[in-house]
Amino acid sequence: MSEPDMITRLAVSGYRSLRDVRLELGGLNVVTGANGSGKSSLYRSLKLLADIAQGRIIHALAADGGLQSTLWAGPESFSGKMKAGSQPVQGTVRSKPVALKLGFSGEDYGYAIDLGLPLPDATSLFTRDPQIKTESVWTGELLGRSNSFAERRGPYVRIRGDSGEWREMLQNLASFDSMMTHCADPRDAVELLVLRERMREWRFYDHLRTDRDAPARRPQIGTYTPVLASDGSDLAAAIQTIIEIGSPDQLAATIDDAFPGGRLGVVQIDGYFELEMQQHGLLRPLKTAELSDGTRRYLLLVAALLSPRPPALMILNEPETSLHPDLLPALARLVAKAAAKSQIILVSHAPDLVTALRQEKGSRQIVLEKRLGETVVRDDDRLSWNWPSR
Repeated sequence: MSEPDMITRLAVSGYRSLRDVRLELGGLNVVTGANGSGKSSLYRSLKLLADIAQGRIIHALAADGGLQSTLWAGPESFSGKMKAGSQPVQGTVRSKPVALKLGFSGEDYGYAIDLGLPLPDATSLFTRDPQIKTESVWTGELLGRSNSFAERRGPYVRIRGDSGEWREMLQNLASFDSMMTHCADPRDAVELLVLRERMREWRFYDHLRTDRDAPARRPQIGTYTPVLASDGSDLAAAIQTIIEIGSPDQLAATIDDAFPGGRLGVVQIDGYFELEMQQHGLLRPLKTAELSDGTRRYLLLVAALLSPRPPALMILNEPETSLHPDLLPALARLVAKAAAKSQIILVSHAPDLVTALRQEKGSRQIVLEKRLGETVVRDDDRLSWNWPSR
């Protein structure tokens, strides 16, 4: 994958148990930890960042229960006595505004957003909507005084031109609109446009359906499908696309690695595609509906990870669900191959998968733990990060 496209730092503050988490990322990242350690919250924070580029951040937070229910519920900070257990955890005088902050950066660009509580307004019923207080886009990994080129404070947005001079772009941006969706003008802010489109291409897989009513179990109208749908509904078309314009040899080798002697094929009847799998020892191929949930889920992961159009970033949430333990080493090898073209963040609580991925070259393991209700990173060296000021 292209190194400038890769996220090297991720920062989350004030979201659920993520009071202040900063992660250093590589090409293949394995996030693990005990149940309740904050893995799902970290995954959802990445989804929220992607929602910003789609203009859905406020709706996404509402679906998550609203800003008040997603904010960190503990004190603003912990005293040394609280951490030592000699003093009960209790509220302290707040020195900063209530905020949910999300940010990431790489070698080329960085972005951060600060969402806060709305001001009292007796004329509006939308008094629970969070407000975007600040946003910033900068060059490089760490925000500083001289490398920011797009800033938003309240309704005001300004852009720094090639000459280094700031120019006001908007004076009335709504508190529920991001500058990433409303100021990414190819004439005046091409960097914003580039970053927004990159964020829109991030790919998430956490609900690849294999249940009795899953769409992947039934024939579907087939069209070229270089990107598997998030629910896996177009599995057969995605596999056929890999066969025709992707890497059919890699597909065949991947299937044989997990199911020795197995082969995939797609049949088409009146425009409807259906996947078939020939397994060693059987006299006929099995239709998708005849396969086990675990086999079907593995095929969905194959279609996602061998996409002919790999994204800059792919996030997988607990891909081991319903898989037989014997398939986990093959899944680790498949993920490692995909990481050569896309940055991968994989969230898992399966020790066998985590162990197998640890052995892959370039793999970075991130272990989350819970301390006093707060998610922390084991062996954390407190990565440097600067938030934009309100």
